[in-house]
Amino acid sequence: MITLKTPEEISILRKGGAILAAALFEVQKAVKPGVRISELDRIAQEYIENHGGSCPLVGYGASRGVSGFPATMCISINDEVVHGIGTRDIVLKEGDIVGLDIDIQYPAKNGLYTDMAVTVGVGTISKEAQKLIDVTREARDRAIALVRPGAYVHDISKEVQGYCEGKGYSLIRDLTGHGVGYAVHEDPAIPNFYDSRMPVVKLKEGMVICIEPMVAMGDWHVTTDHDEWTIRMADHSLAAHFEHTIAVTKDGYEVLTLGVDDLR
Repeated sequence: MITLKTPEEISILRKGGAILAAALFEVQKAVKPGVRISELDRIAQEYIENHGGSCPLVGYGASRGVSGFPATMCISINDEVVHGIGTRDIVLKEGDIVGLDIDIQYPAKNGLYTDMAVTVGVGTISKEAQKLIDVTREARDRAIALVRPGAYVHDISKEVQGYCEGKGYSLIRDLTGHGVGYAVHEDPAIPNFYDSRMPVVKLKEGMVICIEPMVAMGDWHVTTDHDEWTIRMADHSLAAHFEHTIAVTKDGYEVLTLGVDDLR
């Protein structure tokens, strides 16, 4: 079910989104060769909890007899697309690219949810890797620019697909953006590719959605690691991921997770 948020709820989401963006900026500053990703996870957790939020990915997906996600962040490296466990004992190396995906519940108890992701280079990276990152970020921004009441989800899908495929990349088809606010994941799905068989969804004022292109250098097919969380490219090509939480406003949109990197 697609939900509409009140102006008061969007105000809360805006506050949580600002904390989330600041937490992610602190994590980005710590990304460098020789750093363990578990240290990045710790930085995010401490920042969020010290600023009145909680980390909803911890334990996410748990059910009877099944453990939930065991980290604050999804930290995905090189050919990992999303959901890399942030507490793994992995040391970043010069030339890696790393996807940093993070959520917040704010206030910490009975609060609302926002979601954000960026991909950054570790030290000096290749021109090819930098181009992938730049194209993925630009695809996100082009899609966001289309958000307004009366637009359709498939407008977003077509824009991301057309731009990225026009640059020679592929879009992951097993994963999509989504609604957010009352839960980490809500309806509607926001695919990064167009399929005429998909439901037709019109954007309305009060909807809050996550736009998140997931883009690969090679083929779009993915596999899931034995940890049952980490999703990586089947052909081990590099992948990048960017995400913002967006509110649909009367006149267009508002980015609720605006960060320092967006002021460029």
